[in-house]
Amino acid sequence: MTFDSEILEILVCPLTKTRLIYDEKNQELISKQAKLAYPIQDGVPILIVEEARNIDE
Repeated sequence: MTFDSEILEILVCPLTKTRLIYDEKNQELISKQAKLAYPIQDGVPILIVEEARNIDE
């Protein structure tokens, strides 16, 4: 299953309420402000802060 990137228009980071960036290579949604990467599993974004990976810019 693939991720529908058009949904990015309505999704926001649950922590910061800012827009997310789709990382197709890693199948993640990136919140630059929170420095978190939310996984996408079977085409479904997992927008749970505890499930997100910390990222360094």
